[in-house]
Amino acid sequence: MSIEIPTPDRPLKIGTRGSPLALAQAYETRARLMAAHGAEESAFEVVVIKTTGDRVQDRPLKEIGGKGLFTKEIEEAMLSGEIDIAVHSMKDMPVAQPGGLVLDCYLPREDPRDAFVSPHIDSIFDLAAGDVVGTSSLRRRAQMLHRRPDLEVVEFRGNVQTRLRKLEDGVARCTFLAMAGLNRLGMAEVARGPVPDTEMLPAIAQGAIGIERRADDHRMAALLAPIHDAATAERLAAERAFLAELDGSCETPIAGLAEVTDGTLRLRGEILRPDGSEAHADEISGPVAEGTAMGRELARSLLGRAGPGFLDWLS
Repeated sequence: MSIEIPTPDRPLKIGTRGSPLALAQAYETRARLMAAHGAEESAFEVVVIKTTGDRVQDRPLKEIGGKGLFTKEIEEAMLSGEIDIAVHSMKDMPVAQPGGLVLDCYLPREDPRDAFVSPHIDSIFDLAAGDVVGTSSLRRRAQMLHRRPDLEVVEFRGNVQTRLRKLEDGVARCTFLAMAGLNRLGMAEVARGPVPDTEMLPAIAQGAIGIERRADDHRMAALLAPIHDAATAERLAAERAFLAELDGSCETPIAGLAEVTDGTLRLRGEILRPDGSEAHADEISGPVAEGTAMGRELARSLLGRAGPGFLDWLS
């Protein structure tokens, strides 16, 4: 069956948030589709959609709801036919999707680690007692306070440029960003370096881009198939199964990372209390094909170790 290639007269509409990173991810998706199908750039239209997480900048994310903060409005636009596909940072994606939508295309994953950013301090190991750390991530907050309860952690929202300005203004001594985002923006030099994942396990699916479509849109399915990265899908299947079993979201102190070597998948996971007072971590390994089952098994193991009520604050 022949695929109907997008044209300037009938452009493919790509939905995205409007941040510089979100746009870079949309442009990467467009470039890959152009290369896969020999289409012109004018055959694609990037449609910017403002989400709840983008509009509300004066409160911590956990105060305005934990799931779908950066996806809900984009998904509504796709269901209404305003856009054809949506490009998402996978760490922002809830594990449950609205009816009628499917997420089955991933681009090759970038560096999943966190980046240490500071104009004053060389690395995470050089933080002194009482230093102020800025982050809007509940995971990073919990991880830092668990490892270093002598630090002060303050709310730190905004895009890369905003956060760098806050550092220069002395709001905090350091912050964390995703290494993948800095790489995609051509700003890797902003980071002092990646934080070893042995010190700070990253967010579930960090560094991965997912492309969502309507479930009944077979044309989009055929157009996206050539740019899908199966290796990324294998790793995310395990990580997102782990998250789903914990009923977590991008705004919960849950971390996890799957890696594949010679057909064996290794999944590490961590759950923490928001104040960092308690944390549980473990890992599991097995065949790649069993990644989803391993994700669920690891989650149940950590919950069993943590005891009843450990994640009750999520409700």
